[in-house]
Order: sequence, then C-alpha cells, then structure tokens
Amino acid sequence: TQVIIGENCTIREFVSIHRGTSGKETSVGNNCYIMAYSHIAHDCRVGNDVTMANCATLAGHVSVEEGVNIAGLVAVHQYVKIGKLAMLGGGAMVSKDVPPFVMVVGDRAELRGINIVGMRRKGLSRDVMKEIKLTYKRLFRSKLPLSEALARIEGEKVHLPEIRYMLEFIKSSKRGICRMARVRYRG
Repeated sequence: TQVIIGENCTIREFVSIHRGTSGKETSVGNNCYIMAYSHIAHDCRVGNDVTMANCATLAGHVSVEEGVNIAGLVAVHQYVKIGKLAMLGGGAMVSKDVPPFVMVVGDRAELRGINIVGMRRKGLSRDVMKEIKLTYKRLFRSKLPLSEALARIEGEKVHLPEIRYMLEFIKSSKRGICRMARVRYRG
C-alpha cells in the first residue's frame, strides 16, 4: 500500500493523508493545494489542480477530479465522486456524487448553479459555458425526473465533449446525484 503525491503540491500543517488499503493506493495529483487540518482517507484519488481549504475531509475511496475547489469544513462521504471543476461550498456535507461544473452547498449538499468562476479560470469558452448552463437547467431545473431529462438530452445530437462527459458522469453514478436546493420561504 502507498500514497502517491504529484509534483508542485502544497500540503500545509497537520494535514493527514492515509495510505491505501491492501493492494491499493491513495493518490494526489499535480499542483494541488491542501490547506491546514485537511484529511484524505485511504484509497482516495485526488486529481490535478485541486484545492482543499482548511479542515476539508475526504472519507475513504472518494474520487475528486481535476480543478475541484473544496471549501473549508466540507465533509465528503466515502465512495463519493466529485466531477471536474465542481465547487463545494463551506461546511457542505456531501453524501452523493457531485456532477462536473456545478456548485453545491449546505447540510446534505444541494446544487446551487454552475461554477462559472472555475470554468473561466480553466479557460472554457463562453459558448461551452453557455451550453453547460443550458444542460444544467434542462437536467436539474425542469420538472422532469432526472432519468427522463437525461434521455431527452441524449436523444439529441450532443457534440460538445463537456456535455457528453457531464451526461456520462451522471449516468454512471452509483450513489445518486446531489439535487436542486429546495425552495425556502422566509416567514
């Protein structure tokens, strides 16, 4: 068992990164910034260019794809997958998979929109971001069940690789996907 840490990573004080279990490994990609008191448990795979703010915690077997930003005090349940360029807001409790390009917040993390800042930083074009936003709305803001919305979008010709990737990520989820925030009324 081992831990593999990529190049140009900054790992701050009191971070714990656990080695993989029998015959497996824990890996951290290149150019990651892991801030104080964060925790990466056994068998996690953390991609390139990931930022974990203070006290962010990944349970065992979590997969974090490239360019993800995890804010402070976020806890991610075991076996969760986090798609590329996602943003997990401060204090989020994540127990379901987080699709790529989105933002989640809250206890029992809920979708709150797309991560425009992360996509701009990565250099995605306006046209690509516009298509991601449209797909997000069709998947999560329509009144259709997610499976039906997926089927409708897949029935069309999907040309952008980012959209195909987003759809495949959602279809391959074993834990379920974080859903839209419930409407809250102020009394």
